[in-house]
Amino acid sequence: MEIMVSITESGVKLFSGLFSVNSIGFLMFSIFAVIAVGFMLGRITIKGVSLGDAGVFIMALVFGCACFPLLTTVFGSESIAKTLLKTVENLGLILFVTSVGFIAGPKFFGNLKKNFKSYVMMGLVIIIAGGLSALLCIFIGNNIGGLTGSELTCMVIGLLSGSLTSTPAFSAAKQTAASIATDTAMADHLEDLVTTGHAISYIFGVIGVVLFVQIVPKLMRANMAEERKLLVAGEEETEKKPVQNLIHFDHLGFAAFALAAIIGTIIGNIKIPMSAAGFGGTCFSLTTTGGCLLTGLIFGHFGKIGKVSVMPEGKTLAIFKELGLILFLVGAGIAGGNGFLQIVQPVYFIYGVIMTVLPMIAGFFFAKYILKLCLLNNLGSLTGGMTSTPALGTLINVAETDDVASSYAATYPVALIAVVLISQFIILFVR
Repeated sequence: MEIMVSITESGVKLFSGLFSVNSIGFLMFSIFAVIAVGFMLGRITIKGVSLGDAGVFIMALVFGCACFPLLTTVFGSESIAKTLLKTVENLGLILFVTSVGFIAGPKFFGNLKKNFKSYVMMGLVIIIAGGLSALLCIFIGNNIGGLTGSELTCMVIGLLSGSLTSTPAFSAAKQTAASIATDTAMADHLEDLVTTGHAISYIFGVIGVVLFVQIVPKLMRANMAEERKLLVAGEEETEKKPVQNLIHFDHLGFAAFALAAIIGTIIGNIKIPMSAAGFGGTCFSLTTTGGCLLTGLIFGHFGKIGKVSVMPEGKTLAIFKELGLILFLVGAGIAGGNGFLQIVQPVYFIYGVIMTVLPMIAGFFFAKYILKLCLLNNLGSLTGGMTSTPALGTLINVAETDDVASSYAATYPVALIAVVLISQFIILFVR
């Protein structure tokens, strides 16, 4: 720890002078350095398993732990640094999920119609398993000392939202935690516990699912060529004749993509009251992730509005998908690394592992033996049920097909709503 502090202080002196005039230059330097080293780390393969894009996330966390004071010094304010990183994260998120929506759109609705019950049940099983895991951790925590009562519950629900990498659940948990407090100081304290829990478990919440979707096919010795055939055979195919003489705003489809992102962002920020307090209390929203995913799916399904094409080129979507995922991991990782070493405790990390692993296992075996889904449909639904955007990116690479995105997109909304509701329920009634 002392060595890291010493390195950080030396770095501040060196880089704050170098980038004092061009603070944005330092941010760009940091982002690309993390991406370059992260990809090198992600390429390391052990028995056929690698971190892939999650290597970028790990390097972002390391950079955040060691060098976040540099960003604060260069920008003159911690809040400014966090705001800029959040901008990078959100930009990446919009690029990635909108691309996924466009790519999955042509097959999504046919697939959803055919397998609707399976996707709903898959999402519910995963989130209910997560909720039961949280209750188990609360029971254990109340009997081993340390935090108890409302404090422990808020910490554990923060861990749950991090384990499922669910920003909506995290936001809802903070609001609900504040609503049960008797005064402002207690409200701030309970919100901080939710935040701490989310940060502790978020790392394994990302890496655990990323590794799972790589390890399972290897353990099952899956033939990916055959699995891709089974995935396509299980989807509702609809042949669409290409429409000639459509109007294109630009040859790469940037304008169509931007239009979908704009509409998706607006939809994602529509808030639905979930309590008697109305918009002053807890509200549910699809968030930017859900809004852009939904809009991308609809645009991708129809492909046009009248004589106007709203479908970007395939190469545009491929680049935006990968670039978006990387920017999302960098923004979230650097911000999450700030102060991480000060808040992590072994027992809470174990709780986070439990709340990631148990829902994954429950979902996988439920899909395999009860729903009888093929492997790639199973894992695609699993990434949606775990609301894991990075794991979807890894699964697409493992499967070598974007078709798995349809299963993710179908299960994701169910899991999104369920995890928000179950997080609020536990805080309100288990303390």
